[in-house]
Amino acid sequence: MAENLSPTKLEYFDDMSKLQSASTVLSSFLSDDGRQILVLDSTIFHPQGGGQPSDKGSISSTQLTFVVEDVRSKDKIVYHYGRFLNSKDGDFEKGAHVFLSVDQERRTLNSRLHSAGHLLDLCVRNVGWEHLEPSKGYHFPDGPYVEYEGAVPQNELQSKQNELQAKANSLITKGGKVSVSILPYDEASELCGGSLPDYIPKDSTPRIVQLGQTLGCPCGGTHVGDISDISILTVTQIRTKKGLTKVFYNVG
Repeated sequence: MAENLSPTKLEYFDDMSKLQSASTVLSSFLSDDGRQILVLDSTIFHPQGGGQPSDKGSISSTQLTFVVEDVRSKDKIVYHYGRFLNSKDGDFEKGAHVFLSVDQERRTLNSRLHSAGHLLDLCVRNVGWEHLEPSKGYHFPDGPYVEYEGAVPQNELQSKQNELQAKANSLITKGGKVSVSILPYDEASELCGGSLPDYIPKDSTPRIVQLGQTLGCPCGGTHVGDISDISILTVTQIRTKKGLTKVFYNVG
């Protein structure tokens, strides 16, 4: 099993469009449930988290190919779960140099879904629902939504759904660069309107995502390069129940 490993360098943090890279194997072992796990010194694979599914793809050397089926992160170490194409060929040795390749189609879809969730956060603030506070998001293809603390009148749901749809369409048509910055806490707080969530330590350097010229927000996920890359966003339903409001959507 993996022990005394250094934190994995997250290359997608700096360049979300990077789909290929080189890395070094730190450890290769079997999980308790029998799955093969690789730990590298750096990775372009986004692990599942923050409401976003993990990347998939491959890790290969001149002789071996490892199919990445799932990626998870714990204590700043990224674990790549998967299988070798031919189990009889062996395993990567510690220190082996490998080539990483992320499934572009999956990354693009996940980035569009995640970015669309942020875009809806902006739109919600502009339809008279300023009292709603973001709670969480689920940016998986099987049913993405953004959730907010706070209720809204049932008789407003249809009209507000139409307003959200119109504002989202307008922002996508207009476009705007999506930028990512890793900043000192005070600078990050200023970029996000003067405050950050309580779970972010004050001595940290948060990663802030900003859509166009709007206020930023802390996020560790992957996103499109421009708002227009979301392409088609459809607000499918809004539900409010027990003090929570969910806005469901999909991207075409």
